Amino acid sequence: MFDYFRADWKAVFRNDPAARNGFEVLTYAGLHAIVWHRFAHWLWKRNLKLAARIVSQSNRFMTGIEIHPGATIGKGFFIDHGMGVVIGETAEVGDNCLLYHGVTLGGVSLEKKKRHPTLGNNVVIGAGAKVLGAITLGDNVQVGANTVVLKDVPPNSVVVGTPGRVVVQDGRRVEQPPLSHGRDLDPEGEMIKCMLHKIENLEKRVHKMEEGDRDGTAPV
Repeated sequence: MFDYFRADWKAVFRNDPAARNGFEVLTYAGLHAIVWHRFAHWLWKRNLKLAARIVSQSNRFMTGIEIHPGATIGKGFFIDHGMGVVIGETAEVGDNCLLYHGVTLGGVSLEKKKRHPTLGNNVVIGAGAKVLGAITLGDNVQVGANTVVLKDVPPNSVVVGTPGRVVVQDGRRVEQPPLSHGRDLDPEGEMIKCMLHKIENLEKRVHKMEEGDRDGTAPV
């Protein structure tokens, strides 16, 4: 346990240039969150589930960071700024990973099985990014801010966009398909168009029924 704490302590200075001394670092919510999570995880592994959940929820209340006690997190882990980070039960995080505020390592299934992401070593996930499902991000992956990752990502890659796409791999830029001028980038807009089309058809049908009532030829 002490080895993990020492690695987490060093990770703060390695990843945050604003960390000037140990007294300041002791106030960091990200450091508090991982220390309390390691205790909650220790309880969870010993089948003390309720106690683990109490520690976890207290941690969430104090830091604004929600880490399920079942999540497995390697050494040298750091959450910068921290607020709004959520890490699910079956998430697995490798060594020396860095998460910024608003990151979610979430699930997309209600089944009681592996449903959260697995992160390799030295993974960096930018502010507001969502990594969802039982997918794997390889070693040295970097995820851009507000990216939504839904598929496996190979090692040594940079991922951006919604949905996330690999733009750099092994130091080389990855060629992207031609832009579709936004046709495939707004699923909500397409749903709204579909609803408006249905509403228009319904209005036409109601209008015809009203005309039929006036003419005495309304359908029975």
